Amino acid sequence: MKNSDFMKRVWAVALCAFVVFPVISSALTAKGADSRVDLVWKVAEGKAYAIYRGTSADGTFNKVNATPHRIGVYSDFTRQNGRLYFYKVAEVEKGGREHFISENPVSARTRKMTDAELVTSIQEATFRYFWDYAHPQSGLTRERYFNSKDGCATGGTGFGVLAIMIGVNREFISRKEGAERLLTMARFLEKSDRYHGAWAHWLNGSTGKTIRFSQKDDGADIVETALLMQGLLTVRQYFDQNTLVEKELRKTITRLWKTVEWDWFLKDGHMIWHWSPNHGFEKNHKVRGYNECMIVYLLGIASPTHPIPASTYYEGWAGNPNYANGKKYYGIKQAVGKPMGGTLFMSQYSFICFDPRGKRDKFANYFENARAISLIHRAYSRENPKNFKGYNSLVWGLTACYTPDGYRGCQPGKYDNGTIAPTAALGSMPFTPKESLATLKFFYHQLGDRLWGPFGFYDSFNLDRNWFSDGYIAIDQGPILCMIENARTGLCWNNFMKNQEIQPMLDAIGWESE
Repeated sequence: MKNSDFMKRVWAVALCAFVVFPVISSALTAKGADSRVDLVWKVAEGKAYAIYRGTSADGTFNKVNATPHRIGVYSDFTRQNGRLYFYKVAEVEKGGREHFISENPVSARTRKMTDAELVTSIQEATFRYFWDYAHPQSGLTRERYFNSKDGCATGGTGFGVLAIMIGVNREFISRKEGAERLLTMARFLEKSDRYHGAWAHWLNGSTGKTIRFSQKDDGADIVETALLMQGLLTVRQYFDQNTLVEKELRKTITRLWKTVEWDWFLKDGHMIWHWSPNHGFEKNHKVRGYNECMIVYLLGIASPTHPIPASTYYEGWAGNPNYANGKKYYGIKQAVGKPMGGTLFMSQYSFICFDPRGKRDKFANYFENARAISLIHRAYSRENPKNFKGYNSLVWGLTACYTPDGYRGCQPGKYDNGTIAPTAALGSMPFTPKESLATLKFFYHQLGDRLWGPFGFYDSFNLDRNWFSDGYIAIDQGPILCMIENARTGLCWNNFMKNQEIQPMLDAIGWESE
């Protein structure tokens, strides 16, 4: 390095200590994709940014964001392919003055992608929710975007650790980066508030303290704990190298696994959803099916230190007299679950990591059951009995999501208000690969200019009321990324099923291979 270059760097570093808005020449990157360009840069918490686009490096640049942007990811959905765009990003002071974060603009060209390339790019965008938007101290997954500075979701963090594994496997980040972030998260979880080994629904990502979910839900949530633990057990198998970080990661996850007292939450043959140090089991919400909670019983029975009896699977989880269904809807037979499957996430969450293929209990093959429910949802949308605008064989999938009427558990029938959530159809990708891919492409190419944002598809939309969400929810983003990956490679399924505790648990319950 020349002396003059060295001195320039020294002076640049020194000046950064005195200026409020330093120039960071390597901070901004641009990546072209189908119909869009993705920008990523480093941000300081609480800062706001303006994004400018031009068609030449020395030409006119126009601002593309109408409101201040507060995260270091921006996706410019131009709808045009084969175009070269140039970008600058400015940090905005409170008074409105702007300072560009890089001396020179960055550029990228949009291009038409193959289906495989498009799906990968959608996975990468969704991954950014769990990587770039993660809590800056703990790495835990924030509950929602936006207005979620310290509020982190335990179940959403379970999806977050899986997202990091997928990010490593798809080379969105390096293995070293992924392992180090996961170790930070695992160490934080070990020091966070725990109740008989279980975590609360929400945690403060800075302090690890419980954030009360409701008046009497201010302690353990065994369902959220199960969604977190399934992710941790999966990455415990994936990160199997003998580096210091990966060895410590595995040891920490094993300690967390062994200290969850699943048996504490078993009362009168049922797992109880909540326990509070202030209210005990007063909520008395029994965990029983059919819904998203099968994984609670599977992990409870599999526990090497605090197991619940295998008999609780049929007596507790499947003991509901309405567990079995057996009816046909639109000519499609549904083995278990509410009429027409209820809200679609109930047939997805327990199978993010637990592989339902080629096996069954006394009631069903749950892969086939999830496929049936997904196809029933699609058929319902095609029939469109409530005449909502836009419903058809490409626009389908009802689940819990944001709606124009607030957060709702949308499902066929009475609780359908015309709102579609991309996570529903895309989270069904392993069960309905052809149908879900067609819907993904429709959402992207036909609705992308309103449905697409910095972390991929926004949470939901309602064409009947010309409404599109501008937010994200962790537990909706997770199934998109993870279930697309299961459809493509089985990555989450394969690694979870490698855990030595899983097959003995299935044998004890009496699951059979098909």
